Amino acid sequence: MHKTWGGRFREDTDQRVEEFTESISFDQRLYAQDIAASIAHARMLAKVGLLTADEADAIVQTLEAIRAEIETGRFPFRTKLEDIHTHIEHALIERLGDVGRKLHTGRSRNDQIATDMKLWTREAIDTIGRLVRDTQRALIEAAERNADLILPGYTHLQRAQPVLAAHYFLAYVEKLERDRTRLFDCRKRLDELPLGTAALAGTSLPIDREFVRQQLGFARLAANSLDVSSDRDFLLEFVFALSMIAVHLSGWAEEWILWSTVEFGFLDLPDAFCTGSSIMPHKKNPDVLELIRGKSARVVGDLQRLLVLVKGLPLAYNRDLQEDKQAVFDAFDTVAACLQLAAPLIQAVRFRREAIAQRLDDGFLDATTLMEYLIQLGMPMRSAHEAVGKLVRRCEERRCRLADLPPEEYEAIRPGLSSGVYQIVGVQNALRAFRSLGSTGPEQVAAQLRRWRERLDQDVGI
Repeated sequence: MHKTWGGRFREDTDQRVEEFTESISFDQRLYAQDIAASIAHARMLAKVGLLTADEADAIVQTLEAIRAEIETGRFPFRTKLEDIHTHIEHALIERLGDVGRKLHTGRSRNDQIATDMKLWTREAIDTIGRLVRDTQRALIEAAERNADLILPGYTHLQRAQPVLAAHYFLAYVEKLERDRTRLFDCRKRLDELPLGTAALAGTSLPIDREFVRQQLGFARLAANSLDVSSDRDFLLEFVFALSMIAVHLSGWAEEWILWSTVEFGFLDLPDAFCTGSSIMPHKKNPDVLELIRGKSARVVGDLQRLLVLVKGLPLAYNRDLQEDKQAVFDAFDTVAACLQLAAPLIQAVRFRREAIAQRLDDGFLDATTLMEYLIQLGMPMRSAHEAVGKLVRRCEERRCRLADLPPEEYEAIRPGLSSGVYQIVGVQNALRAFRSLGSTGPEQVAAQLRRWRERLDQDVGI
């Protein structure tokens, strides 16, 4: 049993309190960041004369030895030592005595944990950014493999207009790009060094925060010590960005779950990413996609947990903030796992081209293009909308396509219409008619594919 820090307390900490307040069970994953920040802090203390050069060298060497022990699983973690900071400092004192006791000079666990979490989050953002890029590359490759494939596009889960499969894949490339920009915007904002602001008010000791900033590679110094102790904005922003990735992956997973059903029959999911049934021998269940969809709820829940956690906390540090780490770690781990499966699944899936083609004319995907053709001929939009709606109703009564209607049906709408309308109706004709920037027109999609391929080949940063 140990007493709480300092000589203020007469009694040992109650074991139940130790168990209730410990965070080492989850914050031990911050060991590398804690040691890196401690090494920079030790070198700074030597620079300003608060440690001798020999003392700083001894501290640095011992910290590196502790890091090696943790990495090889030889370092003991104990609940009574509470958190990662205390474990490392305790080990340092055990090995160096009073020299080890000097390391905490000019800092607090408040600015220490803020620094550790910023260092960790920077690395986590870079990791997620790379995984998002991998998924974007898989989407571009799928778009190139299926460049000529036409799919029905949907609104309200009802067939709407034809789209190229490449256009579909590019839509998710764009969504993931927004996700990457959110991540790296977050990275820019969090890139401020907290260390050296101490508990809440700074320190009277002659520390050099700028030196530590350079050692740890931060872009700026955090400007307000009160803000540092309470600031978890960067974690909320990071988990929000993760939540958006999770939501985008969930929507994609839902589509492919539907598309893999007999009712849709659009695609074959790879066996390696599906499972069987314990009782029905014919089943091929899209469990990976269902779990990606389901795990998005965890990430959104982690964000809500953080928002509620910080709501109403007074300045500066409060122990409530210990509870932020599990939510952040869980959101990161969950999204990373989903992205690691998304890219290879996209690479392995195959579309059922014949099945898609057999039903492509169902649902009047060319109706809107026909309406726009009438508009180009001078008919007011609402009149054209009504006229095509009546044609669709006739087709439904006759169980035929717009392309199957006889010329007199079109002549009744506008004399001379039948001379050009059969070059407009039909899915292939409708698709070729798209021309607006960002549309699913073949030329537009090809240009977008080239742009994205060049961008990803160059790996243009944000």
